[in-house]
Amino acid sequence: MRKTAAVLFFALVSFLAASQLSSQAQVTAQTKSSDNPAPKRLPVEAQIGNSVVALNGPWAFHPGDDMAWAQPDFDDSQWASMDLTPPPGSYDPVLGTSGYVPGWTARGYQHLAHFAWYRLRVDVRNTAETARAGRLALRMPDNLDDAYQVYVNGQYIGEFGRFTESGVTFYGAQPEEFALPGDVRNGPITIAVRMWMDLGTPLMSPDAGGLHGPPVLGTADSVDAAVRLDWDDIGKGVAFNVFRIPLIMAVFLLGATLYYMDRRESAYLWMALAALTHLASGFVGLTSTYSTVVSMVISNFVGDAVTGPLSIGAWTIFWGYWFGFANMRRVHVVAWSLVALTIVSFGAQHPPFYGTIVPAGASVWLVPATECSRALLVLFIFWISYQGIRRGGMDGWLALIPLLLTPIWLFSDDLALLHVRTIFHFFSLIISVGQVATALMLVAVSVLLMRRFIRGMGEKKQMEMEVEQARQVQQVLIPEALPHIAGFEIESEYRPAEQVGGDFFQIVPLAGGSVLLVIGDVSGKGMPAAMTVSLLVGTVRTLARFTRSPQSILEEMNVRMLGRGRGGFTTCLIARVDSNGKVTMANAGHLAPYCEGNEVAVLSGLPLGLNRDSTYPETEFRLGTGEQLTLLTDGVAEARDAEGKLFGFEGAAEISTLGAIKIAEAAQRFGQQDDITVLTLKRVATRVEPATELAAAHA
Repeated sequence: MRKTAAVLFFALVSFLAASQLSSQAQVTAQTKSSDNPAPKRLPVEAQIGNSVVALNGPWAFHPGDDMAWAQPDFDDSQWASMDLTPPPGSYDPVLGTSGYVPGWTARGYQHLAHFAWYRLRVDVRNTAETARAGRLALRMPDNLDDAYQVYVNGQYIGEFGRFTESGVTFYGAQPEEFALPGDVRNGPITIAVRMWMDLGTPLMSPDAGGLHGPPVLGTADSVDAAVRLDWDDIGKGVAFNVFRIPLIMAVFLLGATLYYMDRRESAYLWMALAALTHLASGFVGLTSTYSTVVSMVISNFVGDAVTGPLSIGAWTIFWGYWFGFANMRRVHVVAWSLVALTIVSFGAQHPPFYGTIVPAGASVWLVPATECSRALLVLFIFWISYQGIRRGGMDGWLALIPLLLTPIWLFSDDLALLHVRTIFHFFSLIISVGQVATALMLVAVSVLLMRRFIRGMGEKKQMEMEVEQARQVQQVLIPEALPHIAGFEIESEYRPAEQVGGDFFQIVPLAGGSVLLVIGDVSGKGMPAAMTVSLLVGTVRTLARFTRSPQSILEEMNVRMLGRGRGGFTTCLIARVDSNGKVTMANAGHLAPYCEGNEVAVLSGLPLGLNRDSTYPETEFRLGTGEQLTLLTDGVAEARDAEGKLFGFEGAAEISTLGAIKIAEAAQRFGQQDDITVLTLKRVATRVEPATELAAAHA
């Protein structure tokens, strides 16, 4: 129920965002002058001096498009009036710049898109001194929706945007200045502005439509100075975003570097990818602010329908890996499904789709659908985080800081659409809540990344030290030189799958020319396995001094392993081979040996350490002269090739007549998956001394 309520809340907010323009228009329509024919407008007096003159109007305004409206003798007395005087304390709700005039959608024309015209008659009064200073110029406002052409006395003097027969291309609003015709010095002139606004602009900008400030008239030098001041104001508006780019770049490099150093932690990679989406969005935004290389169609589509959804998707995957979510495949499916829904719904609200393929009225449900999909992504992140915090301890709680900043960053623009103040001034800089939230979130996540990386490097160093210690212990326990025992050819080969394995073997010579062969496998790796092996080997060597019975040795090893299994198990096979070829063996859950390519039927008990009362009955048989006994661990039978095929027991039996080294090589070449240990013992004829032969003959 809580999740449902949250979704409905976001849907309600989204619907309000879509309908705000309409409600605002209904309020302001009460005061708009276009309900009745406008009174006759007198020309605006413009006294040209060393400063510029703001042409606040009131301007004549009319929806539609007719090139005859550019002519100075056109009668606009029946047009509505539009005052462009900025209200006191007004500011752009998106950029934060001062002197903002609400557009025509907030002044009674909430459904107006595409073309509309502004006209103003100006009585220019130029002194002789300023007349000699050069031509006059007109500075157009740097805040507008979306493109315009300017005419003075019916003569085209410039445009912002590109007007062609196939349509209008518009760019991010920038201050522009246009020189007036050379014959304009004094007297009445008519300025006509042909405006054009895209159908989807009201969905992205509050109070959209037309000019959001008055044009300015003056000498070319004074207008040029005013344009430079406008660019300074724009710089203050985007300064924090410019400063934020190096931060995002640093976070990207940090994530990429950490992932390069530790490929096990996928959170580093997704952090870098999330930063990359922020970087792309910031780059496109700055490019559209300072140039006309990228049209606003591309800029808005990339920012809203591409990098925005991809960014929140990357953050979702990042938090999934960060909290060690068990089923990351499900996280990917849910996250990218919601991202795809967001991209489609956002893209449908932008040109060239909105108003053509997608009906204009579809915004009533497209906007709530988009906001719901974004809200579901945030809720999904919080759900992942909740699961992670429950078992993540301090790491989980520290992640709350950037997590709580996520919805602020994601929905700050939506708050601006609802006329909630999200812009603040810090000294001369203009800062938005969304920009601050993004920067703080990136810094906080970077700190968490470095904390985890430093801790991980410490753990890795500790683990490497333990592995080295275990390897050294194992080297001491694994026989390097095989004993020479008359009547037997003994060969061994040990190939761990990692630096430290769990296999062990021993070859212990006994009195009377007998030999004790021991082979086993301890579950687990590293120092715990090495210490278990050291205990077992020490036990074998000690017991071999007092008993020759494999059964007795295994039973004592079983007692010593009680409570030491750490949740795993240990298998072991012991075979005593006497000089006359008699073989006595006992087995604790280990693989049966092979004799001349055939598996030996040997009785077996439970692995060591599972049950105090376990017994290990002995099996006896005779090894003939020239016959080979082969003992091996499961690493041979469990070798697996690239297609997943097992080497298997049949394969092990086929190669069991080879030497130990060749058996290990064959299994490793097939595809080693586990430790491989092989012991082979071949009984050979011994040379009998002449005295011994004579004594035997007399006997």
